[in-house]
Amino acid sequence: MSIKIDCRNIDCPGPVLKTKQAIEKQNITEIQIIVDNDAAVENVTRFLNYQNFEVSVDSDGLIFTIMGKATDKAIKPVTTPENKTSNSDMSHGSQKIMVVVGSSTLGRGDDELGEKLMKNFLKTLKEMGNDLWRLVFVNSGVHLTIKNSKVLPILKDLKADNVHILVCGACLTHFDLMDKKDVGETTNMLDIVTSMQLADKVINI
Repeated sequence: MSIKIDCRNIDCPGPVLKTKQAIEKQNITEIQIIVDNDAAVENVTRFLNYQNFEVSVDSDGLIFTIMGKATDKAIKPVTTPENKTSNSDMSHGSQKIMVVVGSSTLGRGDDELGEKLMKNFLKTLKEMGNDLWRLVFVNSGVHLTIKNSKVLPILKDLKADNVHILVCGACLTHFDLMDKKDVGETTNMLDIVTSMQLADKVINI
């Protein structure tokens, strides 16, 4: 069965949810999803890849058509990128701690001080060892993941230590930073909520 879904003007994680629902309810061999922003392209593409669909994207510069073709390994039931166990997940410690960073500064009152505190906080996260599982950036926190960010070397170091870094695609789009992201995977709210379910502990700052 081949279907087409129009997800233009739908906020995150709508396009992924509609794609997931379609795959769950029908025996789909080919699917086309029409979206109108880069975040949706990345999120839907990543989701289809995890379902073992062969994916291609066509665009006229404004509208994107994501085309997925099911392979023999297409996954049933549907999973999300965040509830599919990976080797890096298995290498973590006795607990899985997820840290959600919702601002580019730590605390309120003085932004200059807040930037220094955030840098020190992220640097000190290494003290969690293998218990640090996922680091999620939302809202203005996504500024920390872009090119020329003062904390970029710290984040890349954490990534090298198998910390899974997720960056909110809707937030990147809002701040017009999608092309400037330099570390982490673009993600959506479905992935973030699923990660919260899988984590042993969630820390919000």
